[in-house]
Amino acid sequence: MRDNVILATQPQHETAWGLRDQLHALPKVDLHRHLEGSLRLSTLSEIAQHHGIDLPSYDIEYLRRFATVVTDERPDFHLFLAKFSFLRRFYTTQAAVERIAYEAVADAAADNIKYMELRFNPVALSRTQGFSLDSVTRWVCDTVAQAQRDHDITVRLILQIGRDESVETASQIARIALDYRAHGVVGLDLAGDETRFPARRFAEVFQHARREGLYITVHAGEAGGAENVREAVELLGAQRIGHGVRSIENSDVVHLLRTKGIALEVCPTSNLQTGVVRQFWQHPLPDLLALDLRVTINTDDPSVSDTTLTDEYMTVMLAMGVTLEQIKVMILTAVDSSFQPPEEREKLSRWFREALGCNTSSRKRGERNETVD
Repeated sequence: MRDNVILATQPQHETAWGLRDQLHALPKVDLHRHLEGSLRLSTLSEIAQHHGIDLPSYDIEYLRRFATVVTDERPDFHLFLAKFSFLRRFYTTQAAVERIAYEAVADAAADNIKYMELRFNPVALSRTQGFSLDSVTRWVCDTVAQAQRDHDITVRLILQIGRDESVETASQIARIALDYRAHGVVGLDLAGDETRFPARRFAEVFQHARREGLYITVHAGEAGGAENVREAVELLGAQRIGHGVRSIENSDVVHLLRTKGIALEVCPTSNLQTGVVRQFWQHPLPDLLALDLRVTINTDDPSVSDTTLTDEYMTVMLAMGVTLEQIKVMILTAVDSSFQPPEEREKLSRWFREALGCNTSSRKRGERNETVD
């Protein structure tokens, strides 16, 4: 019923398929996409067969239940994270890691994403086979560089630290991120179970990385509350927040985000599957926009969630009442919040404004934070 109401208010969209075509044609930005959540099921099946991974079946539909959130699963944050334990089994060789990285970029380009920041955890790619963190980082960087040349897309990389890792491992990942800045690495991320592992113990690692020129994003305010967002900003120096939808529970945190101009990397389908929201129509995205916060729409883990960025745009329009103009503003917000040097960001912004056919400013209240205070 809600779909019909929204479509009725926009007569140019005669059908949902017509809307999908229009949204697919939009040039897009994805700031929050995990490499480890971007594996094709067909590739998993081929890797498993070729390398003899012990599975009861190599059938794609069998693998789907372990790698993807299926319709009969109850929404749960920890069940969602458990998918990644299964996916780690498939980083069997350098060739497998490179294939997965290449296909992640190709799939994004096929969805008309023009700029993407792809994040990955070197530990996740290396631990099963005992690869070095430096080696897997080099493989991903080199492969993504080639994929950009083959497809019409610009990709920057963010190295991710798991909240359950030691500070020593976190420091090592941060050092590697700094070493690979000339190879497309622009930032550092903290992710994982925020309900069990506080961010504060990594404060020194992230503060140092930011002083040295890396951009900082932190998963917070998803399974955990708004205070985790405050901690990410004040202690780790986060310039963007991964998810952050529970910021709305605390007016002081909302004020903090607004005055500092910190963007939220919102991933609607993921938020439903992790149980952060019960129904799409209950998602706080429209309220976050109404509060004048800087909001972007992203995929999170397109394979795990069985989604594309076009799907995410469809969801927010049909289930949340977000308008096409608001989507365009959020695309421009994503450009303005991207982890690039100011001159590159401004050039990309001019291109997107022309491509989107709008002059609407993406800037919200408060200046965006640059790398060095």
